[in-house]
Amino acid sequence: MLHDADILCDAPESHKTQPALLPSGAFLPDHFSPDYWRARGQVTGEAPGRGSSLFITPYAGAAEQWVLRPYRRGGLVARLSRARYLWTGIERTRAFREIRLTARLFTLGLPVPRPVAVCVTRHGPAYEAALITWRIAGAGALAERLANATATPSLLERVGRMIRRFHDAGLDHVDLNARNILIDADDTPWLIDLDRCRLRAPGKWQRANLTRLERSLNKFVDLDAAAHAGEHIIAGYRG
Repeated sequence: MLHDADILCDAPESHKTQPALLPSGAFLPDHFSPDYWRARGQVTGEAPGRGSSLFITPYAGAAEQWVLRPYRRGGLVARLSRARYLWTGIERTRAFREIRLTARLFTLGLPVPRPVAVCVTRHGPAYEAALITWRIAGAGALAERLANATATPSLLERVGRMIRRFHDAGLDHVDLNARNILIDADDTPWLIDLDRCRLRAPGKWQRANLTRLERSLNKFVDLDAAAHAGEHIIAGYRG
């Protein structure tokens, strides 16, 4: 049985102050379907990754772009269902948790994409979901900068300082890797993909985050370059 979708959005007028997450009549479930945007010729690109995130132009003549990210499973469980998750209540869905966390960090002035809206559609004991955020203009993944040897020591130290800011705010990023750190045109680092992340008291998770990031560096450069990059990130982190 298909149930009505639940939509939560960031009120557009609030982006310079505190995002007001309210149910919105401005968004419809169709707005969270990639086919909706493709049919209108408003897809400008596709990001790599499991969820096949799309870059979309929200309306004709818009200067800004949004990122539409459907939630997708990975690993063995994806063989059962790539798009559906067990329903345990709207506030416990991954989508609602992520947009609320993103909005909270955004209000603290931390470099995360501004949240736009999420949609959760229930199908009996399961649900599907998608998230829309603002696209960070001119940004590319740290992984790309490492691969093309344009990640300078000063940039890597800024990455370390950015991570420290999030850790000081209590963010445990469970998938901290070089693809989830974006670098904009001004060489400012941003953190994306807060799915399953949470706020916590200081603990061993902080070291675990850094270890995960250090391992991911090895996927894009050789061991010596990865170790060198890691040293600069840690230097920035320690300040």
